[in-house]
Amino acid sequence: MSRTSRPGATLPGPAVVVIAILLGAGVTAGLDLALLWWAALIIGVVAAFAFVFWTASGRTDDGDPGDDVDEKNTTLHKTLVLPTALVLSVLGGLLAAWALDLQLQEWAAALLGGAIGAGLAFLLIHRLSAMLALSFAAVFAAGIIATAVTAAVLFFSGIAPLTTFERMLEYGTRPNSMVQIINDSTTYYLAAVAVAIGFKMKLFNIGVDGQYRLAALLAAAVGGHLVLPPVISQFVVIVTAVAVGGVWAGIAGYLKVARGVSEVIATIMLNSIATGITAYLLTEGRLAVEISTNNIGTPPIPESGWVPGIPATFLGSEREIFGLVFLAVAVGIGYWVMLNRTRFGFELRATGQSKTAAEASGVDVKKMIFLSMLFSGMVAGLVGLPQLLGSSHYYALDFPTGIGFIGIAIALLGRNHPVGIVFASLFWAFLNQAAGILPFDGIPQEIAVIAQATIVLTVVVVYEVVHRWGRRHQQQQVGRQLGRTTETTPEPATVSHGAGPEHGSAEGTEGGDGAHGTDGERGGEAK
Repeated sequence: MSRTSRPGATLPGPAVVVIAILLGAGVTAGLDLALLWWAALIIGVVAAFAFVFWTASGRTDDGDPGDDVDEKNTTLHKTLVLPTALVLSVLGGLLAAWALDLQLQEWAAALLGGAIGAGLAFLLIHRLSAMLALSFAAVFAAGIIATAVTAAVLFFSGIAPLTTFERMLEYGTRPNSMVQIINDSTTYYLAAVAVAIGFKMKLFNIGVDGQYRLAALLAAAVGGHLVLPPVISQFVVIVTAVAVGGVWAGIAGYLKVARGVSEVIATIMLNSIATGITAYLLTEGRLAVEISTNNIGTPPIPESGWVPGIPATFLGSEREIFGLVFLAVAVGIGYWVMLNRTRFGFELRATGQSKTAAEASGVDVKKMIFLSMLFSGMVAGLVGLPQLLGSSHYYALDFPTGIGFIGIAIALLGRNHPVGIVFASLFWAFLNQAAGILPFDGIPQEIAVIAQATIVLTVVVVYEVVHRWGRRHQQQQVGRQLGRTTETTPEPATVSHGAGPEHGSAEGTEGGDGAHGTDGERGGEAK
C-alpha cells in the first residue's frame, strides 16, 4: 500500500487521538455487555492501539524525518518498542479503571479506563524511545524473575504460591491498606531522592538514616518547645530539619574533598555518631519527657504545628493521607528541574560521568562533591517529617528507623529517576503492607523481604545487561547511518580541479584569457 493511501498521511494528530479514544471507549462499552469489564477493556485498548499504529505507519513524527523513519524501521523498534507500548497502554487502562471503580460504577470506570488506555496508546507509539522501552523491558523481566524466585521459595517450603500471592493482593488493595501504602511511600520517596542525588555524582550516601533521625529529633524538640502560629511553626520545623540534615551530610562532603576520606566510611561512622547523639539527647532532663509508661520522647508539638491530613474517603477509607505528600511531590519536581533544567544539574551529571572531563571543562569538582552531599543531606532531613507532623507529633523511642537504607534499595530500583522512584516506592510499600496479613495464615512474613531483595538484585543486573545491549545497538545504527551518508556524498574531484592558484596560472598561460577566467570561476566555486 502506498504511503498516500494511509489515513495517517491526511489525518492530523488531534483527530487521531480523538478517534482512538472514542474507539477504545466504544469497544469497551459495547463488549462490557457480554464480557467481564477487564476483558472488554483489554480488547478496546488493543483495538485503539491497532488504529493508532495503522495511522502512524504512513507518517513521521515531528522533528527530523530521517531519524524517525530510521528508528521505526529498525528491528529493535518493531520487536521491542511496539510490544512494550501495547503492554503499557493496557496496564495503564486497567489501573485507571481499577482506581476509578472506587468512586464510579463499574461500567463507567471501564469506559474511562478504555479511553485512558487509548490515549496512552497514541502517546507511546509516537513518543516511546527504544532506550526507554529497554528500561521497561528490564523492569518487566526483573519482576518475572523475582516472582519466579519467590514462588520457588514458597513451593519448596510447602506453601502454595498462588494462594499466598492472592492473599497479599487482596489485603494490599483494601482501602486502609492503600492509605498506609501511600503514607509509607511518601517517606520512602524522600529517602530515595536523597540517595539518588548522591548516586548522580557517583557518591554513596549511606548516612541518610542517621541524617534523618538526628534531623527529626532536633526538629521535634524545636517544634515542641516553641509555641508559634500556624504556618510559621511548620516552616520553622521544616527549616530546622533541612539544616540539620544538610550540616550532618556536609561533614562527610568536607572530609571527602579536604582529606580524601571515602564518603562510604564517613557516612557509616556518622550514622553511629548520630545514633549516640540521639540516645544521649533523648533522655529525661535533656530533650525528652515521659510519653507513656514505657516510652519517652520530645514534648508533643502543639496542634498549631501539625500538618492536616487529606481525607481518604475517595478510597473508601476513614484514615487520612499525610498532608506532606505534597512536600514529596515538590521535592520530586525540584529534583527533576535541578537535574535537567539548571547548570548545576548539568555539571552534577557531567561530574558523575567523568570527573576528569568535567574538570577539564572548567567544573570545580570538589565544589560539586561537597554541594551534592549537602543537598542530599538537606533532602534526607525531610524524611521523618511526614510521620512527625502528620501522625506522631513527637520523636520517641518508637520512631521509625531504617528508612535511609530502604531508600538506597528504592533509588536503585527506580534508576534514580524521579518518576521511577515513585513506582518503586509504591511497590516497596505495597509488599510491606501486603505481607502483614501472612502471619495470620501461618505464612512467614519474611517472604516480602525475599521478594524485595530479589527484585532489586534482578533489576540492577538485568537493566545493566539490557542497557549495554541497547547502547551497542545504537552504536551499530549510528555506524550504518554514517556509512550510508558517506556513500551518498559526491566526490569533490571536479570541484578541486582549478582550486590551486598555481594550477590556475598555468592554465591561464596555455589557454589565454578565456581559460584563465574559467579557472578563476572554478577556484571561486571551490572556495
